[in-house]
Amino acid sequence: MPYINTHDDVDLYVKDWGSGRPVVLIHGWPLNADSWEDQALALAEAGHRVIAYDRRGFGRSSQPWTGYDYDTLSDDLAQLLEVTGVEDATLVGFSMGGGEIARYMSRYGGKRVCSVALIASVVPYLLKDDSNPDGVDGSVFDEQMKAPIRKDRAAFFAQFAKAFYGAGFISSPVSEQVLHQFERMAAQAGIKGVLDCIDAFGKTDFRPDLAAFTVPTLIVHGTADQTVPIDLSARAAARAIPQAQLVEYEGEPHGLTATAKDRLTRDLISFIGNTDRRVG
Repeated sequence: MPYINTHDDVDLYVKDWGSGRPVVLIHGWPLNADSWEDQALALAEAGHRVIAYDRRGFGRSSQPWTGYDYDTLSDDLAQLLEVTGVEDATLVGFSMGGGEIARYMSRYGGKRVCSVALIASVVPYLLKDDSNPDGVDGSVFDEQMKAPIRKDRAAFFAQFAKAFYGAGFISSPVSEQVLHQFERMAAQAGIKGVLDCIDAFGKTDFRPDLAAFTVPTLIVHGTADQTVPIDLSARAAARAIPQAQLVEYEGEPHGLTATAKDRLTRDLISFIGNTDRRVG
C-alpha cells in the first residue's frame, strides 16, 4: 500500500513495515518519512508494525494548493489510521508532527490510540502574544523563514540544516552527508506546503488540545534545541499533560532522530513496550 487517497483527493505516500502492535511515525518540517528511517527499522525489527507517511505537500505525497492547516492534517492522519486498520497504536510525532497528534487527539478523541510520543515537538504553542509573552515573535516566522525561502530556498535550507542538527564551524554531531540528506528531503517538498506549514506549526495554539491527552505520553526534547526551544514546548506540555513523562536530552539540538538516534530508539522501544504490557 504505497499510497492512500484522502477525502479531498490527495495521495499520501505510506511505508508500512513489519507486524505487531502498530507505531505511526509523523515527520517534521520540511522532511518526509525517510527522516524516521533509523527508528522505523529498529521498531520493525523489535516486533512492531511501523507506519510512516509523507505529509501532504512533502516527499512523495501530492502537492495540493490547500490543506496545510492542522484540522486538515489531523483528518489526513485519521484517514491513514482508518485505511490501515490499526488499533491500539502509538503515535510518534517529531517537531511539526506533534501538532498532528495534538489536534487528532482532540478532534477524534484519541480513537485507535493507546499512547503517544512527542519528540522535539512544537506542542503546545510557539507564537508570542499576550497569553504567551515568552513565545517566538511572529517576525521570526515571516521575516526570518518565509521571506528567505522565497528569495533563495536552497540557501535557506542549507543553513537551516546546520541549526537543526547543531552543526558548527569546528565540530558537528552529524556528517556532511546527513546535512545533504536533509537538503534533499527539503527539496522534495512543494513550496506552497513549505510556506503554509510555517504558519501552521509556528502560529497554531495547541493548548486547548492538551486536555485530550488521556493516554501515556512520552515527551523527549534536547536542552540545546535552538529550533523549538524546550521551555516553550516540552516543559510546558509536560506540565499540562497528566500522564506525561518528560525526558530531557542534555545538550542535544533539534534533530534528535539523527544526533541521538540510538538513545531515542531505545527510549521509544522501552516506552512502547511498557504501553504494550498495559494494553495487552
